[in-house]
Amino acid sequence: MSFPQFIHAYRDRRLLSIFLFGISSGFPFVMIGSVMAAWLSDAGIQRASIGLFGIVFSVYAVNFLWSPLLDRIRIPFLGQRRGWIVTMQLAIAGCCFGLSTLNIQGSIYTVALLSLIIAILSATQDIAIDAYRIDIIADNEKDKLSAGSSLATAGWWTGYGGLGAVPFVVADLPGWNWPDIYLLLAAIMLIIAVFTLLAKEPQVDRSTMLHEAESRYAHAMQGSHSKVRSIMAWLGVTLVEPFKEFFSRNGLRLAISILAFVFLFKIGEAFLGRMSIVFYKEVGFTNTDIGYYSKLLNWWVTIVFSLLGGIMNIRYGIYRGLFIAGIAMASSNLMFAWIAEVGPDKTLFAAAIVVDGFTSAWGTVAMVAFISLMCNRTFSASQYALMASLSVAGKNTLASSGGWVVDILNGNWSLFFVLTAVMVIPGLLLLRTLRTDIAQAESTSRTM
Repeated sequence: MSFPQFIHAYRDRRLLSIFLFGISSGFPFVMIGSVMAAWLSDAGIQRASIGLFGIVFSVYAVNFLWSPLLDRIRIPFLGQRRGWIVTMQLAIAGCCFGLSTLNIQGSIYTVALLSLIIAILSATQDIAIDAYRIDIIADNEKDKLSAGSSLATAGWWTGYGGLGAVPFVVADLPGWNWPDIYLLLAAIMLIIAVFTLLAKEPQVDRSTMLHEAESRYAHAMQGSHSKVRSIMAWLGVTLVEPFKEFFSRNGLRLAISILAFVFLFKIGEAFLGRMSIVFYKEVGFTNTDIGYYSKLLNWWVTIVFSLLGGIMNIRYGIYRGLFIAGIAMASSNLMFAWIAEVGPDKTLFAAAIVVDGFTSAWGTVAMVAFISLMCNRTFSASQYALMASLSVAGKNTLASSGGWVVDILNGNWSLFFVLTAVMVIPGLLLLRTLRTDIAQAESTSRTM
């Protein structure tokens, strides 16, 4: 693809909605991730407890369990995809308002409960957003699929890094405390919800495939009462058919291999991310340093590499994009080990953030594009959630023990980051075995 053709792929108003929804997807991670970790740290909560607090992220690993409901249930007046997105956004804003009224020392369990609710709402929003991105792009627009993936990634990091810098910068201003910050986060989410209402609802005809599937399930239930048969057919199409279709179309071996790969690929990065804010504070960086370097700098770096990752995927393929990202992932983790040895060096911090931003953006764009390619649009919410949930399962479940690992190492952050670099190797080895299958998947148009 030539550069003018690539630019043309991005000149599409639908991609603006994808970018804005990416912002909305990344922003809740600030609420229950970095800001929550900073609040807990400033309140004197122990490292191990902060790490365990991140177990709320495990919700993202199981959101495929209720994802079929988003393919079948339509929010009145708002649309199949847009309705779910805006409803979740309003609920997240309400939870942030609730957190703004709490004293963390006396309400730690309530804070944990609201964090869990935000995680559930955010994970549900992600299902709808991913399905929106797949549904809004036509079958023959393969280049726009990669462009949409890169803008979704850039949007996510704009929400996580760009907007995520705001609370850390504001936190160092006189008169501001963390509950006030959550009131600000609620207001920002409400503004995002307004833009969601202006987005175009995708028009996808699911009726033919759903009708055929319901007929099969109803036929299998012959002999039972008509009401029971109707209910069981609906449940079968809603809860079983999306996953059955995915495994049947891709084949058992390839399906299991892909799911295993996405589970393993970013575990090392997740361990680093879970404890990064605690590390920055312990090594001597201020809240403002964290805001400018970890959030703002990382934001711009990620946007640039997201776009470059889109070019890479279109021209050279997803396999190369993922392999390069894996190598960079290990390198970025080793750079954080270097920071642990030399202390709060801002130049080294900036360099590490650049490499880490490259890793996250490049790898995410390649993974998002591939998973999107593998989805059937009739069941886009269910199938994308199935694959994406495995991607975050290792990141958000196993990585919750990060604080415990640091404590076991007696606070040896250097060794901790070396271990996270080694964690990249299994994913790269599995990726190598999938090289041919990935190439074949890229050369085949999506089955819709």
